[in-house]
Amino acid sequence: MSEIRVGLIGYGTAGAFFHAPLVAATPGLRLAAVVTRDAGRAAEVAARYGAEAVPGVDELWPRCDLVVVASPNRTHVALATEALGQGLPVVVDKPAARTAEEARGLVRLAEERGLMLTVFQNRRWDGDFRTVRRLVAEGALGEVRRFESRFERWRPVPKGGWREAGGPEDVAGLLYDLGSHLVDQALLLLGPVREVYCESDVRRAGVAADDDTFVALTHESGARSHLWVSSVAALSGPRLRVLGSAGAYVKYGMDVQEERLRAGRSPGEPGFGVEDDGRWGLLGTDAEQRPVPTEPGSYLDFYVGVEAALREGTPPPVDPAASIDTLAVIEAARRSATERTVVSLP
Repeated sequence: MSEIRVGLIGYGTAGAFFHAPLVAATPGLRLAAVVTRDAGRAAEVAARYGAEAVPGVDELWPRCDLVVVASPNRTHVALATEALGQGLPVVVDKPAARTAEEARGLVRLAEERGLMLTVFQNRRWDGDFRTVRRLVAEGALGEVRRFESRFERWRPVPKGGWREAGGPEDVAGLLYDLGSHLVDQALLLLGPVREVYCESDVRRAGVAADDDTFVALTHESGARSHLWVSSVAALSGPRLRVLGSAGAYVKYGMDVQEERLRAGRSPGEPGFGVEDDGRWGLLGTDAEQRPVPTEPGSYLDFYVGVEAALREGTPPPVDPAASIDTLAVIEAARRSATERTVVSLP
């Protein structure tokens, strides 16, 4: 293939601000078609990407070589299943499914058909998390004992929509949304989990899904992860605090890539993921610490990896089996919050 034609299902926040610009900036990929019935969105994808807007997936299949599922969470499994049934490789946005068993079925189907399946866990390529992984690999922290990670916002007035108003059938709420990223990062950094504890609340009027949730994980190594997601944090805690036997790393503020994507900047431009030195984290102890340059964020690496997987047969950028483990933790967290107990994983 001289180019890989990409078909995008969904042009809301995920499709418009993440997938479409990342696909367009990846050499060897071309955004060919987008499923949308909205006239304004259709005009935008044509003007910005030269892509064709189609009303449904039946019109999408013959126009693409790769399908990206960026539709509402409740549709991920059905659409990914249909795309794989059409003989097309798939990128599915997180969470891949509602349950670990549903994710296991998707992985099994992709393997049976010999098709690439991967999950868009772009936060693996956040600059701050890349920095933590480097520090751990270098031994700068010693033995990691606790990983603290937060995605906190101040949204006292709900925005509306299915993410806040939806029920379990919509796979709504922050635990499934931002929590999918935090759990994925914790598993990637510290390995399998043996125990899960969760406190989950709905704090705002007019909201049906969780908007203020804490999850504590005990990893098989003995290390612990403390994870927060909230829409009601008037003052945010550190984005990351990693405590080790030799020192700690503390970092405030979000990765710069999302704000730049939302501002319309291209992820292919020089310095796109580079953070100003005023936002760098600190490494050390109470007695002595120093600023650590943040690794450049690199969401583009995800789609570069997808392109390589399709052309060269290399492993996909995110092993889809990892989504099974992430969802098993999320399911355990939901049970823990409901039953007010610690849940052990097999």
